[in-house]
Amino acid sequence: MPPLPPNAYDAEPIPAAAMEEVTRILSSGDLFRYTSDNSPVALLESEFAALLGAKYALAVSSCSAALFLSLRALDLPPGARVLIPAFTFAAVPSSIVHADCVPVLCECGDNYRIDLDDFAAKLRGVQAVLISHMRGHTSDMDAILSMAEAADVPVIEDAAHSLGTTWNGRNIGTLGRVGCFSFQSYKLINAGEGGIMVTDDADLIARAIIMSGAYEHNWKKHPVLLNAFARWQNKLPLYNLRLNTLSAAIIRPQLAELSRRVADGRRNHDHVAARLNASPWLEVPEKLPAENRAPDSIQFNMIGMTAAQAQAFVGHAGAAGVKVQVFGQSADNARAFWNWQFLPDLPDLPKTRAMLMRACDVRLPARLTLAECDQIAQALSDAAALAMSPTLAYGT
Repeated sequence: MPPLPPNAYDAEPIPAAAMEEVTRILSSGDLFRYTSDNSPVALLESEFAALLGAKYALAVSSCSAALFLSLRALDLPPGARVLIPAFTFAAVPSSIVHADCVPVLCECGDNYRIDLDDFAAKLRGVQAVLISHMRGHTSDMDAILSMAEAADVPVIEDAAHSLGTTWNGRNIGTLGRVGCFSFQSYKLINAGEGGIMVTDDADLIARAIIMSGAYEHNWKKHPVLLNAFARWQNKLPLYNLRLNTLSAAIIRPQLAELSRRVADGRRNHDHVAARLNASPWLEVPEKLPAENRAPDSIQFNMIGMTAAQAQAFVGHAGAAGVKVQVFGQSADNARAFWNWQFLPDLPDLPKTRAMLMRACDVRLPARLTLAECDQIAQALSDAAALAMSPTLAYGT
């Protein structure tokens, strides 16, 4: 019997330097980001902004918090309509609802990216665009930014899955007005929870800093944007979405690991993609020419499978030790838009629905070796062949 594929859910070990800093912080009891001028959170913000090539960064409790603060910092009116791809995680429309705005869902195609015709049609009636680079798949940002600029609509990037991805050589998350990233455990940089937003807009970051919980004069412990802070002091609500020093201490040493993790993740993804594309039943969509990806998972479409065959494929893969999530066929999946029942009047989006019913998701972390990737690819290819074997035998 061949060995079972590796556990694809374990994260990489936390660097020893982080463990040493966590021990130091615990010994001091200094867990609040504003106790000192040079807290690990402030250092993280400076280092992350430099890494991305942005002027400002604000570390917060989650990527959802960063999205919410971005919307609030844009000073959108209550009830503002925000255009998002229908293929995203439930936290994205949730952040819009939390900001007292209304999500407007846009169709996505078989390659998981925004349908530009539907985007253009719906752009006319919105006050902001929030682009989710879902599972690291970048939509045509040249077209999206051009249309949004012509309509005078600001663009927020949800780059939770795209740290290290570039578009025409520019870092994803720095293309729009503001970009938001995640440090949740299944991302390339892992703090369990946490998020960060980047921007070049001094007024926007000043508003976000105050609303994140920089009460009284704690904003002075950020790069001093005196005029911007003075405009907003005591005029904005405080949502208390700060990141704590322990999380920042865990994140900072991992920044140096990012380029290696990106390269290894891309190698693993492309290696497995080539193997899966050799199957007549599985297809990995091509990346766009301007896109240089930083994947830590792989998505692929089932080809020609009925619902029963898709279920058999998932079962065979699971028996071989590989967990496959079919976005539209997993009960209560938070990435299937019809499960966002907190939204009134959910639209009918046939393109996105059809895609989600055959789109598969498998974890493929950067720490895996090529031999381990081969085990996963073989298990998936064999599972597809088993699921489709009646078709081969009877020609139906």
